[in-house]
Amino acid sequence: MFNEYSLKKGETMLSAQSFFNLENCTFSNLFDGTQYVWEALKHLKTFMESHPYLEFPPGYFEDGIPLPQTVVYWQGEFYSGQGITIEFGDATKGKLEVSKDGQPLSGASVVMAGAVLVGRKIHLGEGVLIEPGAYVKSPTLIGSNSEIRQGAYMRGYCLVGKRCVVGHVTEMKHSVLLNDAKAGHFAYVGDAILGNDVNLGAGTKMANLRFMGGDVQVRTPDGSVSTGLRKMSAVLGDHVQTGCNSVTNPGTLIGKKSLVFPNTTVNSGYHGSSSIIR
Repeated sequence: MFNEYSLKKGETMLSAQSFFNLENCTFSNLFDGTQYVWEALKHLKTFMESHPYLEFPPGYFEDGIPLPQTVVYWQGEFYSGQGITIEFGDATKGKLEVSKDGQPLSGASVVMAGAVLVGRKIHLGEGVLIEPGAYVKSPTLIGSNSEIRQGAYMRGYCLVGKRCVVGHVTEMKHSVLLNDAKAGHFAYVGDAILGNDVNLGAGTKMANLRFMGGDVQVRTPDGSVSTGLRKMSAVLGDHVQTGCNSVTNPGTLIGKKSLVFPNTTVNSGYHGSSSIIR
């Protein structure tokens, strides 16, 4: 049997609590009632459909059409970027600074001209920056101080925590990013959960569909477990880092503080905490 000496009382090897610290997660209830960590993906659509979203005023956003001018969102209201001063510092460090007539608009979010928003189920936390050329399809929730960078493609059912990055030419769909998770460059994140402070090296790809069909299986030291999901790529625990051009196979679970070396293809199955995968 698997040695679970490092787990807290009540945790199991495949539970959400064994992969993530959920104390500061604003959507920790997504994991309520789950036995296995990947079961949160089964609940994601229902969870997001029932969430309250912004009320977009007429004239600012049209589905599928690039935003003609920068828009600022502050304290429940949208404002034209004209006449507003914006310092485009690192949003993830709280350095996106917005002011009007010399008065700071603390916590204002910025959607830059050229961004494309599709649908009306989109939520922005405070201090969010969406850059030109980003494509954001609803439903999508973006937590405070996160950056959606130029060329990002968010295909819907994207749940993003605080201080996260969905970067240049990164595609995300039906996935969860916990606080401080970053997929900065040329990544594919589909049907995945990234834990707190996960960092994906440039070109990381997370395969989510078996060649041979059928539900995705997870191999563990105690035998194979069916996820009941046709599509499921990977779960990366808190503080996992992947190197450039790494690939995870469907049904990959990587425990906390693990490292994946560059150009590595990670075998499906469970990899314990502090693993070094090369």
